[in-house]
Amino acid sequence: MHVPDGFIDAPTSAVTAVVAAGALAVSLRGARRELDERTAPLAGLVAAFIFAVQMLNFPVAAGTSGHLLGGALAAILVGPYTAVLCVSVVLLMQGVLFADGGLTALGVNITDMAIVTTVVSYAVFRGLLAVLPRKRRSVTVASFVAALVSVPAAAVAFTLIYAVGGTTDVSIGKVATAMIGVHVLIGIGEAVITALTVGAVVAVRPDLVYGARGLRQRLRLRVNGELVDAPAPTAPVAARTSRRTLWITGLVTSLVLAGFVSFYASANPDGLEKVAHDKGIDKKAKEHTTAGSPLADYGVKDISDARLSGGLAGVIGVGVTVVAGSAVFWALRRRRTDDVSPASTGV
Repeated sequence: MHVPDGFIDAPTSAVTAVVAAGALAVSLRGARRELDERTAPLAGLVAAFIFAVQMLNFPVAAGTSGHLLGGALAAILVGPYTAVLCVSVVLLMQGVLFADGGLTALGVNITDMAIVTTVVSYAVFRGLLAVLPRKRRSVTVASFVAALVSVPAAAVAFTLIYAVGGTTDVSIGKVATAMIGVHVLIGIGEAVITALTVGAVVAVRPDLVYGARGLRQRLRLRVNGELVDAPAPTAPVAARTSRRTLWITGLVTSLVLAGFVSFYASANPDGLEKVAHDKGIDKKAKEHTTAGSPLADYGVKDISDARLSGGLAGVIGVGVTVVAGSAVFWALRRRRTDDVSPASTGV
């Protein structure tokens, strides 16, 4: 789904850049309310994990592959505002360091992959939780459906953007049919990855999952034939896994996925690349501005061994993303702390 330079004309790219900038400004303010000392480190890790899993293209149809977009996963784990920032950090790292996704198309990619997927998936997620039983399993079920819907929604968004500013004369109906068709299949993979990841975190630290907050119902007891709320527990239930252990486990998992498992990912073009080639959308595609980057195309320059080159690039990408993401989210958490400090409240 990474849109390269040349697919969308300059005016439309500029408009999407303004939309993306506005959404990022709103998300920066919103994330300050979502992040605290417990979730700020997790947000940086979520960004790194999305980067790692996006390297794992999986086959979905003849000659086509797909990969995680990550909007649904991030929104459910750390909140919708923080999710927009997580995916945007990943897109920025990919575009600047790895020549993946055009720099002039960065606004298009953030609008499509960060904003649309997050807004759609989180709306579906909250809607399902409102009608499902208030149990942890419902969080996993809702995350599956939300992620599934988010991918074709992003395909529809790209089609609309292309209808306005596409640089080639291609039937929009054919583009829409091809994009939505293949991305429904990719959405299944997105749903499986999202549900498995959310389910794993909910199983060990449900208190750290943004989408699971407030889900637990108060225990009710029958007294003299009437149901009454049981007293709240005086002490919190001990967590199965410490935050540090969860963070280290997540980082190691991300490094292994990007540094080793990614070598076995599908080499077939992803959904957008396949549709662009088949329908002629890529006729005016331009070479990436950072095509000469030492890490372009997820390999380390001057290292001839493909396995070693790709693995090192993946490890570097995870490291840079977790550092950049963590710096952003720690700064936001610190800003929140300053906003509620005694000096700012007049205490």
